Amino acid sequence: MESIKINIPTTTKSELPESGIKSGSRDWFQIQRVWKFCKEDNSSIIFALKVGLAVLLVSLLELFKAPYQVFGPNIIWATLTAVLVFEFTVGATFNRGFNRALGSLLAGIMAIAVAQIALCSGHVAEPIIIGLSIFFIAVITSFMKMWPSLVQYEYCFRIILATHCLIIVSGYRMGNPIRTMIDRLYAIAIGGMISVLVNVSVFPIWAGEQLHKELVKNFHSVADSLEECVKIYLEEGSQKSKFTTASIDEFVDEPAYKKCLSTLSSGPKLEALADSAKWEPPHGRFLQFLYPWSQYVEVGAVLRHCAYEVMALHSIVHAEIQAPYNLRAVFRSEIQEVVNQAAELVRILGRDISSMKSTLKNSHINKLHSSTEMLQRSMHLHSYLLITPTFESPFPDKLKTDQTGMVKHPEKNSHLLAQNIPNGIMPSIPPEQSMRKQLRRQYSWPCSEVGAFEENIGTTTELLPRMRALESTAALSLANFISSLVEFVARVDHLIEAVDKLSKMAKFKPH
Repeated sequence: MESIKINIPTTTKSELPESGIKSGSRDWFQIQRVWKFCKEDNSSIIFALKVGLAVLLVSLLELFKAPYQVFGPNIIWATLTAVLVFEFTVGATFNRGFNRALGSLLAGIMAIAVAQIALCSGHVAEPIIIGLSIFFIAVITSFMKMWPSLVQYEYCFRIILATHCLIIVSGYRMGNPIRTMIDRLYAIAIGGMISVLVNVSVFPIWAGEQLHKELVKNFHSVADSLEECVKIYLEEGSQKSKFTTASIDEFVDEPAYKKCLSTLSSGPKLEALADSAKWEPPHGRFLQFLYPWSQYVEVGAVLRHCAYEVMALHSIVHAEIQAPYNLRAVFRSEIQEVVNQAAELVRILGRDISSMKSTLKNSHINKLHSSTEMLQRSMHLHSYLLITPTFESPFPDKLKTDQTGMVKHPEKNSHLLAQNIPNGIMPSIPPEQSMRKQLRRQYSWPCSEVGAFEENIGTTTELLPRMRALESTAALSLANFISSLVEFVARVDHLIEAVDKLSKMAKFKPH
């Protein structure tokens, strides 16, 4: 018989570490990510350590014999309360603890009342009454926690339902619902007090301070995003749209864009922080009783109204239809001046809130308004660049006057217009040649028109009206950009009013 030889592949030692190296590198990468997160946000580490300390202190009441003999097995509710009540900020912990205490108290009272009625009804009707009470309490609390004005007490209604069921059922089996309620209440009180003491005494994280910093950060984000957006729009060679379905919200060369997006979505966060801050006692810089935290939310809403306009500018920057660069250059200085003044004023408002000081902003407001008027006047004087077709002469046959009554001399400004009209095309250039040049330079929509012109060079008269329409649309995108910028300035006026109202209510110091 012939023997069959089977070759079993062997792995040398040098080949083994490859997968191990890859696994090790992944583990090291994860460690680096955790370390980076801890360095950037050390408050999360502090919060985790405080939770561990609070739960440990409550658990000692169960682990040591002496306190366990005093409180009994119901002390386990103290540990559960410490876990459920402890929140990131002091205000949220107070809010959570109040809702839990109120819910437990109301549920205990209702459970005792139902238990007494059930006991007086006899053994046959007792379970029926208890079952119906559980059903109606579940229906009522579930409905009420969805009522708009009672949403903030949603946790309280959950506790009412859970506590009522536990007390009424355990009391039915053990025959002492009053004792069950009392044990539950003091256990909750112990767990809640330990959680509050640890949260306040050990590196407290105040919701008011978090709200204050978040609002100031949003001011700087809007100002940075505005400057970044306009800078890209005025750069030469930036008229090609970078917007694609694969890169939505992923503009790596625009770091301030994501900050502006976070500002637009900061409304729920500001409202939650404001609701938590209302529960906090006067602390730190906020020593005023009944501090106007709700006005912070109002200022944040007006600021988001401004941020919407910044996003409108951003959509124009990355739109498919773009104005030629040399047309944008006509208004470069005026646009840049408005943006500089607007961004500076927004930053000043943010610094006023940060330092809690009220500064005089009249000079900055006047500069912003005057620069905006100059931009609008320049838009009016050069409006012919936006409405005159490229293939027709932009020079009028007769002299015209502007609003100020000054006579405009086209023959004196002909060299200036030759640089500023769309694509720099003069009427003396043959139409076919000018169309070819402007189609190669302009990134308008639809792009297929360029190929259509190259393939059908003989049908110039047919494509001419379509090219004029595309040019007009591209020029109007610049008018849209300037209009959105002026609208942003108008909204800044409302932002100034909101910040002034906050400074009066919070009693900011005059600078």
